[in-house]
Amino acid sequence: MAASIESLFVEIASLEEPIEELQTLKTAVLSIPVSALRDTVSGLRLEVIFSLLNTNDREKIELCVDILGRILLALSPVHLAQNCRVELQAGLKHPDDTVKILALTQIGRMVLNHEAVTEIQNNQDILREVIHCIKGEKMTVAKELIVDISSVSPVSLGYCANSSFISQLLGELTGDDVLVRATAIEMVTTLSHSQHGRQYLAQQGIMDKISNMITGAKSDPFSSFYLPGLVKFFGNLAIMDSPQHVCETYPAFQNKVFEMAIDPDPVMTGVALDTLGVLGSTVEGKQVLQKTGEKFNAVLKRMSKLASGGATELRVRCLEAISLLITLQAEQQTEDLLVLTESWFHLLSNQPMEMIRNISTQPFPELHCSALRIFTAIAPQPWGQRLMIGTPGFMEFIVDRSTGPTKEAKDAKFELVGALVSSSTAADILGSQHYLRLRSYLREGAYYVAAVATVTTEGAD
Repeated sequence: MAASIESLFVEIASLEEPIEELQTLKTAVLSIPVSALRDTVSGLRLEVIFSLLNTNDREKIELCVDILGRILLALSPVHLAQNCRVELQAGLKHPDDTVKILALTQIGRMVLNHEAVTEIQNNQDILREVIHCIKGEKMTVAKELIVDISSVSPVSLGYCANSSFISQLLGELTGDDVLVRATAIEMVTTLSHSQHGRQYLAQQGIMDKISNMITGAKSDPFSSFYLPGLVKFFGNLAIMDSPQHVCETYPAFQNKVFEMAIDPDPVMTGVALDTLGVLGSTVEGKQVLQKTGEKFNAVLKRMSKLASGGATELRVRCLEAISLLITLQAEQQTEDLLVLTESWFHLLSNQPMEMIRNISTQPFPELHCSALRIFTAIAPQPWGQRLMIGTPGFMEFIVDRSTGPTKEAKDAKFELVGALVSSSTAADILGSQHYLRLRSYLREGAYYVAAVATVTTEGAD
């Protein structure tokens, strides 16, 4: 097949209208796995196919785009940066949108690869030209690529900012079209993933603007289209910088998360649950939530109700958030924080151990695993171990391999046992008999199946 692809390239280069040959080449490249295609095409003269894009023949363009899309997928971003840069930049100016999208997609692969980015930035004129070619495009993929380029380094952000594209994107945050606004928020969030991106957004006053948008969302009947994105932006910012700084500087964000957690709209509730889990995954975030007192306690009680009944997806997100909120690593286990996580766990129910175990026994694998992760969260904490040994039948439940037959369930149970065994307090609190049984479980592995002895009676059928 490699020989036929090479010969087809030679044949196509010699013909004026190679439609049939292009169709054959398309079939050939699509029939080979991408991993195997790399060695075949790395030495080919791709300009043969790129040159055929200079036409108004729709059929020829579609064939070339399909062929190049497959071949370029097989090549490394560094190879593209070194050998296909000029052709891809030319594709950005092509009148056909499918060619532009092909070029944008491949340039985006280069931008997200460190070695390829170095190759591009060694010649800053190339980067300027790429941005110049893209900035006039309205397609979402073009905007995404600009944001990706901006995220690479302060230098590339500077080029993009000078092209006026970034200011246009920031202006779309408060535009009349709520769908455009939602897309702009997603892209600004992507930009905030880099430190230089966050600094730029702060200098432009974007954090204050988004905080004001959260406040003003109450009076906007279409806010449901973009409000989740605003909350996700600050949730991301809190983890990247500081939960305390973000929540204290932009109180509208924290207040809105609490409101959304008790909102009947499952979309809003789901975003709030995810955000609370992200905030509460850090010690600083736990302390910020604790400071709100009864506000957060009310949210926890709401989370308990959601975890116990309702749509499975929302229940899973709720259980995952709870596990993040009550997780404490060994080095984080100060007396105050242990009291905090224990108090939150007991806010879930009068009998939280039974509540979570009941959820784990329901016939939904994702609920089973999420419930086990809550037990894993409390397993390294002395108070959690005391609850486990004090709950009738719980230690037997942990080592019972018949519960949760799926691989994910076995992995989750194994993680729970590992968390207990690795705790320095488990042997004393659980007792040597239980502790040794847990160590035996761990030694046997997650997928151990006990041998079943069979007895054959002479003369039996």
